Amino acid sequence: MRGRASTDDQEAFRRSVRAFLTERVLPHVAEWEAAKGVPKSLYAEFGRLGVTGIRIPQEFGGAGEKSFIYNAIFAEEVMHTGAVSGALQLHLNVVLPYFLELATPEQQARWFPAFVSGESVTAIAMTEPGTGSDLAGISASAVLDGDSYVLNGAKTFITGGMNADLVVVVARTSRSEADRRAGLTLLVVEEGMDGFSRGLNLDKLGLKSQDTSELFFDNVRVPVANRLGAEGNGFTYLTANLPQERMSIAMSAQASCERAIGLTLDYTRERTAFGTPIASFQNTKFVLAGLSAKVEAGRHMVDRALEELDEGVLSVADAARVKLFTTEVQAEVMDACLQLHGGYGYMLEYPISRMYADARVSRIYGGSSEIMKVIIAKDLGL
Repeated sequence: MRGRASTDDQEAFRRSVRAFLTERVLPHVAEWEAAKGVPKSLYAEFGRLGVTGIRIPQEFGGAGEKSFIYNAIFAEEVMHTGAVSGALQLHLNVVLPYFLELATPEQQARWFPAFVSGESVTAIAMTEPGTGSDLAGISASAVLDGDSYVLNGAKTFITGGMNADLVVVVARTSRSEADRRAGLTLLVVEEGMDGFSRGLNLDKLGLKSQDTSELFFDNVRVPVANRLGAEGNGFTYLTANLPQERMSIAMSAQASCERAIGLTLDYTRERTAFGTPIASFQNTKFVLAGLSAKVEAGRHMVDRALEELDEGVLSVADAARVKLFTTEVQAEVMDACLQLHGGYGYMLEYPISRMYADARVSRIYGGSSEIMKVIIAKDLGL
């Protein structure tokens, strides 16, 4: 399968990431899944590898890389090797852009060096128990009192919430009857702030090494100096970052499809039934051939969208198309590949079973498939 062209630097980065994941991470996957999270020290190891500082400006010790391709390479290698990275990709692909675009010089100087070293990681708290995908329905409130906001509310399903040093909380600072989207503000809550607490590390169907938690805010005083961007503009900021967030999900879904097909090809060539390799059966050939065509189409969609993202022209609707296609194909690929593994595919010792469980959330988070269809239909003028 043809992939996008890579520079020598990108290939060197890919090799270093693959070696690190294979040697340092793979031996501990089962242990970290049982613990429902990776050790926080792993993020500092990624820092020493250079992963966490790729897009941080050079004056703070980062590489100052503008392209998102290095993030894509990291995501692909996590999937292709079968390794895990906890909530690091959420930090790098979804949360960090808000800091890069909105942080003041003082905030950059305060937070960026620890981002580069991997000693500080972030999470973003949008989802509330009663809102789901309805960001305009957020009820967590922040009231300005002197030089601080007093924050109250609860968030749930927060990826990386247990380990995050900084949490970007989407809170309502004002309400408009005319526009439900108005009045949302991004506030950075720091670990240790009075009134900030974490609930359960939630049990999930898949992505078990990625901590996912409840967060509670009880009269937390958040300094105005911890506000990202202008007060009341949160919805606009969140919408602007949606293409990259959805591409993060899409490229991981694509890479998991490619790995699943490779694993299934190997299995069906080795496994025999009725004295014949499973790969020789017409059904096996037709299933894998059909999946291969769809996955190839997904690769071209992802690579083109990554180019457009780097150029700053990837639209919300086109990002939705890529996410919808790749995650729906991912569901089909995982189901069919597990089926071709037979009973062994249902056993946890075979990687396809974990991939099957991990894949299910791709059609839910970052905007469900149904939301993607609404966005695409609107773009069509429907």
